[in-house]
Amino acid sequence: MINLSRRASIPRPCRRPLSSGLAALPSRHWLTVMPSARAASTGLLLREDVVTVPALKEARGVMGHKYSEIAFTETVKRVQQMMGSRPPYARREGGPDTNDRLGPNEEVFIAARDSFYIASVSETGWPYVQFRGGPPGFLRVLDERLLGYADFRGSKQYITTGNVMGNDRVSLILMDYAHRERLKILGHMAVTDTRDNPELIARLVIPDYQARVERAVLITVAAFDWSCPQHITPRFTQDELVEGLAPIRQEMALLRAENGRLRRQAAGGQRRPVQRRKPPGAAT
Repeated sequence: MINLSRRASIPRPCRRPLSSGLAALPSRHWLTVMPSARAASTGLLLREDVVTVPALKEARGVMGHKYSEIAFTETVKRVQQMMGSRPPYARREGGPDTNDRLGPNEEVFIAARDSFYIASVSETGWPYVQFRGGPPGFLRVLDERLLGYADFRGSKQYITTGNVMGNDRVSLILMDYAHRERLKILGHMAVTDTRDNPELIARLVIPDYQARVERAVLITVAAFDWSCPQHITPRFTQDELVEGLAPIRQEMALLRAENGRLRRQAAGGQRRPVQRRKPPGAAT
C-alpha cells in the first residue's frame, strides 16, 4: 500500500525540446543539450562536446489534452491532488483536442527508431510488455492517425497478438536514449495475416532484412505524449558510437602521422658521436 499521507515536493511539469525534425525553425529555436551521437539522418552535426536541437516547447507541453483525457482517470486525478501536482496538469485540460494526430516531429522521430516497447492487457487482467526491434524505420507512420509494422517471427508465444483479440488497447514507448527523449503512444491495435492483405504487407516489409514476416500490425493512434527526460540515462548504439567517434579517430590518425614525422625528423638531426682513432701503441 502506497502511503499518500505526506505531500511530496512536486516540481513544475517538465518540458523537453524535441531533437528531431523541423530543421526549418529559425535559429532562436535552437539550444544546447547533453553530448550525443545522433545519426546523421536527422541532419544534425555530431560533436563530442555539444549538439544542437530545435526547441519545440511552443509546439507541445508535457501532457496534451487528448493524452491526459485518456490517462488521467478520476482516481489518478485524486492521487495528483493529494501529491500536489494536480493544479499544473489541470490547467492543461479543456479546449480543443491536441496530441491526437501525429505531426512531422513525431514522424521523423519514429522513422529513426530501431525498437520500441508495447504493452497490452490479457483477458485475465494481467499487463504484458513486449520489446519489438528491427531496422531503423520499421515502425511506419502511414498517416497522422495510423502506425504500422511488419511483425517478424520471434519466440512464437503470440501473447500480444492474443491479448489484443480481446482488448485492442495498447501503449507504446519509443526511446531515444542518446538524446534522452521518450515518446508515449496510446492506440488500438489490429493484426492482419500476411495472406489476407498482401498489399499492406508490401508497404510494411523491409527490403533486404533477413526476417520472416508473419503478419501486419496496424495501430490507430488515440493520443501521444512527449515525456520528461529526467532520469533517462544516455546510451548509444554501435552505429551511433561509430559515427560519433569518426572525427576523433580521424584526428588520432593525423596526430599519429605527425608524431611519426617529427620522430623521423628528430632522429635524422642527431649527430653521430665521432670515433677518435687511437695512436699506435696506446693502451687498450
